[in-house]
Amino acid sequence: MTNERIAPEFSLLDQDRKLRGLSEFRGRKVVLVFYPGAFTSVCTKELCTFRDSLVNFNKLNAFVIGISVDSPFVNKAFADQNNLQFPLLSDYNRTVSQKYAGVYENFAGMQNYSASKRAVLIINEEGKILYSWVSEDPGIEPDYESISEVLR
Repeated sequence: MTNERIAPEFSLLDQDRKLRGLSEFRGRKVVLVFYPGAFTSVCTKELCTFRDSLVNFNKLNAFVIGISVDSPFVNKAFADQNNLQFPLLSDYNRTVSQKYAGVYENFAGMQNYSASKRAVLIINEEGKILYSWVSEDPGIEPDYESISEVLR
């Protein structure tokens, strides 16, 4: 997905089973964080890093949203255990992940199981994609400093 394109709208359930859409956050910058799976070591570290940066993101009028193929119930337990104070959306049918970043097929050696690719996209107040990073390697975290620079 190239930068400066309009981000596709979506509606997904959050960890409290509330339907959330991208348009709900129009007027703010949005940091979409696609992660392969709750409770995995790299995903936990990544999302806790975003959690620890929320004060800075708020100062920059940016809102963080996590998206994975996990169920709302798993996302709820993950958010509670890690004190994640931002929405974790459930893309259980993988359509949003496919539109934005793609999926890892046969993830973690599980035949016929796909998970969201690790990716970060920054969407501006008008809904345009300003930044897109997608990792082919689920073990690589994003460059957090680059994300902060784009938001400034």
